[in-house]
Amino acid sequence: MLARNLRDRRLQLLSGALALVLLTFAAAPLPLTRTGYEILAVVDITGSMNVRDYRGAEGGPASRLDTTKAALRALVAGLPCGSRLALGIFTERRPFLLFLPIEVCGDFAPLDGTLAALDWRMAWEGDSRIAAGLFRAIEMAESLGTDLVFVTDGQEAPPLPRTGGPPFPGKPGAVRGLIVGAGGYGLSPIPRYDDRGREVGFYGETDVQQENRFGPPPADAESREGYNPRNAPFGSSAARGSEHLSSVREPYLKALAGETGLAYAHLAGPGGLLPPVAAAATPRPVPADLDLRPFLGAAALALLLAVFAAPLLRAPGSTSAHHVPRGKKV
Repeated sequence: MLARNLRDRRLQLLSGALALVLLTFAAAPLPLTRTGYEILAVVDITGSMNVRDYRGAEGGPASRLDTTKAALRALVAGLPCGSRLALGIFTERRPFLLFLPIEVCGDFAPLDGTLAALDWRMAWEGDSRIAAGLFRAIEMAESLGTDLVFVTDGQEAPPLPRTGGPPFPGKPGAVRGLIVGAGGYGLSPIPRYDDRGREVGFYGETDVQQENRFGPPPADAESREGYNPRNAPFGSSAARGSEHLSSVREPYLKALAGETGLAYAHLAGPGGLLPPVAAAATPRPVPADLDLRPFLGAAALALLLAVFAAPLLRAPGSTSAHHVPRGKKV
C-alpha cells in the first residue's frame, strides 16, 4: 500500500511543491555581474530651449526642455539597475552640477523628481555659449569618471564670430558619450518672458544680436553701408539675420561631436534615447545578486496547479484503467 501511494503522481507533485517552498527559506542570492553605465547628463536650459517644436503626450505643442526632461526620465527608467547618473544644467558658458552620480533603481524617485522639476528659470545668465559649456561638461565628466550626455539645441547666443568657436583644449575621445540635438529642423520663434516669468510674446529681429562683431570684419565689409576701416569696420547699419528664430543646429553639433570624439543623436521625441546612449557610453560591469526565491515559488505554484488541474484535463467519459463498471463481471 505504501509503495502504491508513493507512486501516486499527485503525491509526488505535492511533495515537490513542498520541497520548493522549503527551499525559498534557505536559498541564498546568486551572485552575478550585469552591464551598467555611469553617466553625467547635462541639460541646456537657455531661452531657446523654450521653443515649442515638439508634440506632447496629449498632442499639443511641447517645448524642447519639456521633451528633454521626458526623454531623460524614460532613459533613467530604462537603464539597468546598478547604473548611476549625475545631473547638471547648462547656461551662459559653464555647466553646474546638481548632484553626484546616484544609483538609478534605488534612487529612482529623487532622480525622476529632479528631472521633472528642471526649469528655464534656473538659468543665471541669458547667454548660451554652447562650445564653451560642452568643453567644461567634458572636463566635469572626466573628473567624475563618467560618460557624458549633453542635451542642447546648439544655438550660440551671441552668435559665433566669423573665425568660429574656441578650439577644444582636451584630448578627443578621452571622455565617451553623446551630444543630443534638441529641436526641429525648421525655424521657430523663441518665446519671450517678462521679469515675473510670464510669456509676453516672441523675440523679434531687433531684440537679438544678429552678428558677432568681435574680431576681424567679414570679407564683404567694404561693401556695407557706412563702412569705415577705423570707426565702422562692420558698417554702420544694424545686422539683419534670423538669430531670433531657432532650430536644432545639427551641422554645428555634429562638428563639435567630431572635434571632441563624442557621438551625436537627434532627439526625435520623449522616447528612444536609451539605444544611442547605450551605443555611445562605456559598458561597465556591475556586481549584482539574483534572488532565486521568486523562481522557486513560481515553480511550486506550477506544481500545485498541475495537481488540481489534472482531473479537469481528462476527457469527459474517460475511465481509469483499474475501474470496473457496475453490473459487469471480470
